Amino acid sequence: MSKILKLGYSPCPNDTFIFHALASGAVSIDPFKLNVTLADVEELNSMARAGQMDICKVSVHAAAHIMDDYILLRAGGAMGRGVGPLLLTGAPCTIGDLNGKRIAIPGRNTTANLLFSLMCREAGIKVELVEMVFDQVMPAIKNGEVDAGVVIHEGRFTYESLGLSKLADLGQWWEDFSGLPIPLGSIAIKRSLGTETAALVNAAIRKSLILSSVDEKAAWPYIKEHAQEMDDEVIHQHIKTFVTDYSDNVGEEGEQAVSRLLQEAARMDGIELPAKNIFIDM
Repeated sequence: MSKILKLGYSPCPNDTFIFHALASGAVSIDPFKLNVTLADVEELNSMARAGQMDICKVSVHAAAHIMDDYILLRAGGAMGRGVGPLLLTGAPCTIGDLNGKRIAIPGRNTTANLLFSLMCREAGIKVELVEMVFDQVMPAIKNGEVDAGVVIHEGRFTYESLGLSKLADLGQWWEDFSGLPIPLGSIAIKRSLGTETAALVNAAIRKSLILSSVDEKAAWPYIKEHAQEMDDEVIHQHIKTFVTDYSDNVGEEGEQAVSRLLQEAARMDGIELPAKNIFIDM
């Protein structure tokens, strides 16, 4: 009888693009079968912290809290330059103007929140954080429920249509701060599954990504099904922006970026990282 592996990732186009062939069965992970769950990034972070997923897309911020039990794969993640979350406001202002104000974030354990918190630390300001599901952030800014908000995913491409102003690109801020690309999310797998299974899963994710890259039409209905609010052009922009060479293989620079952000996350959250490998050996 095949062992079931619980796999979780988001319904965002970059994830459904990468994982379509696995979800459809076009790529298999013999002798395992997959039980796939699609959920919001902060929900995925919570499921990973509770140990509910065998393999899970997690924010790199959240990964700092699960490294005892999980290790990161080298494929399937979201990382790059010029791909970070955006800090948006209803009218132009400076970071100093946000001192003491209400700021919407797409989850406390998201990389987006970590980057914003680091920016506030460096700017010497304190704010009131308001947690929301990511697609509620821009309407909340527009309606004046919050003074600003950190926007992820397709918000990068659509905020101007709502009349919102970009105060900062937090990915660019991180690149200037660290000199490294911004690691937004990684694929974590339970250490208890062993190195052989981790390598099998990593190879299968790479194969799934390659299949979508070669024949996006095959994956398109699955991508559209889970991104119904987006028009085709936004979906294509989303995939092009968040599926990068780092999604195929994190590489040496990517390892450095993840390691640095994990250290910043641990320092910000007052925890210690375990003395264990961050990524699987290949």
